[in-house]
Amino acid sequence: MKNEILRLLKKQSSGYLSGEEISSLLGVSRTAVWKHIKTLKAEGYIIDSQTKNGYRLIQVPDCLYPAEVREYLSTRVLGRELFYLPSVSSTNREAREKAEIGALDGAVVLAETQTAGRGRLGREWYSPTQTGLWMSVILRPKIVPADAPKLTLTAAVAVAEAVMTETGLNPGIKWPNDILLNRKKVCGILTEMKADMDRVHYVIVGIGLNISQENYPEDIRDIATSLTLEAEKKFNRAKIAGAVLNSLEKYYFKLINDGFGAIRSEWKRHSVNLGHKVSVNTLGEVIKGIAEDIDENGLLVVKEIGGSIKKITAGDVTLR
Repeated sequence: MKNEILRLLKKQSSGYLSGEEISSLLGVSRTAVWKHIKTLKAEGYIIDSQTKNGYRLIQVPDCLYPAEVREYLSTRVLGRELFYLPSVSSTNREAREKAEIGALDGAVVLAETQTAGRGRLGREWYSPTQTGLWMSVILRPKIVPADAPKLTLTAAVAVAEAVMTETGLNPGIKWPNDILLNRKKVCGILTEMKADMDRVHYVIVGIGLNISQENYPEDIRDIATSLTLEAEKKFNRAKIAGAVLNSLEKYYFKLINDGFGAIRSEWKRHSVNLGHKVSVNTLGEVIKGIAEDIDENGLLVVKEIGGSIKKITAGDVTLR
């Protein structure tokens, strides 16, 4: 009911809507309307109330409330369930707990801040309040576990496309899934899976996209950036969230229905690695050479200085 009242206020953005009109349209008492208006105000919506005229929505808070994100969704599956929390230790951890108790395919966890956000290789992810898109998506694809890493590259393509469409910026992808702007990291993606030998139970795709940060701690100042810093303008975080989910669903279905070939082509188009000298720190060794390609499974193909070809499943890539 609260969201329905919000919808009516947005629709009546040019003027006031009386409590009597709202109660009549929704079939609730004026007292109930007043209580929901009070809740909306507590959540940060600025609503002008006048005795004779009624209510007018003045300003929407910069929050990732489900009602705000849904306004920009055109998906069929992703976002059917939206879980919003002001603060979590990690959206991936929260999503995993919800997946274990039956959250739907495409369910999404959104948070304003993470107190223990995680990136790849166990690194901390800086997640200050109301500055980024801290989100995890629960997917239940009918694929074998060996194909799950392709979802990571698919998510990278989806985020890059959404950023380009919404901001006009030209992001690049550093293998496998870091999104860069001007050689600085603007987005990280952490994919985690629960599977048996022959089937995937669920995959959690965690996305940390820096949107409005303008100051970073000294230890990451030279390697991190945000959409606001690069575009020199502010962005609607809920709209960015909707755009990312729309793009992710598009490429997710493309992967499931058409295979990895189309995703691979798009990934290569955005790549900042291919054709350049790289150093790849794997668990067992450091591999140096030219990043030549990604293969049909998403593995990074590196031609070493001596001419030998290495296919890398996992590692930390540095551009040389």
